[in-house]
Parts: sequence; structure tokens; C-alpha cells
Amino acid sequence: MKNCIFCKIIDKKIPSKTLLEKEETIVFQDIEPKAPIHYLVIPKKHIASLNEVKKEEKELLGELMLTAREAAEKLGIKDDGYKLAVHTGEGGGKEVFHLHVHLMGGWKNKV
Repeated sequence: MKNCIFCKIIDKKIPSKTLLEKEETIVFQDIEPKAPIHYLVIPKKHIASLNEVKKEEKELLGELMLTAREAAEKLGIKDDGYKLAVHTGEGGGKEVFHLHVHLMGGWKNKV
């Protein structure tokens, strides 16, 4: 999508602190973190939200989860624990309409 900020990050038109990049996914640091460690895991294919995922894209959803786990390991939070969140629609808190998974962790106190 032409005006999607995440698509521009994927296309390297906007810089990001990229942690991990794979064939179908990319992980980069959230610019407005809500946790000590806060990254976004996104598909390179533009999909507006979970509501727009087609049945034939179910493997991509699995790839997002596996990429999140790999990123958590790379960040050193896999064993301590982390949170994954997907916002859908404005009522669900979605601000950027490109499917993404928030990977958050690093809290000193357990939540």
C-alpha cells in the first residue's frame, strides 16, 4: 500500500532499528515502546489487519509467531517470558493498518 508506514519500512524508504529480516517477515523496534523491550513483527505482504487474513494465508500467521519466538530468543527474553499482542480495528487500539504483532518483554517485575 502506497501510504503505509510499515510498507515504507519494508521498502527501506524509512529507516528502522531492524532486529531480524526473513523472506516473509521483518522485526523492528517500536518507536513508541510500551515495555522495556518492544518490537514489531510484521509480514512483508501488506494485510491491513487480522480481519483481512485469508484462509490461504494461515501459514503466514504461523511464520509471524515463529519469527516472534526467534526475535525473543535474539533479544534474550525467550526464557524469562514475553508478551505478544495483535490489535484489530480502531476499537482494538490499532493505529497502523498493516498487520503486526507486538513483541514485548524485559519487565523486572512479572506482569
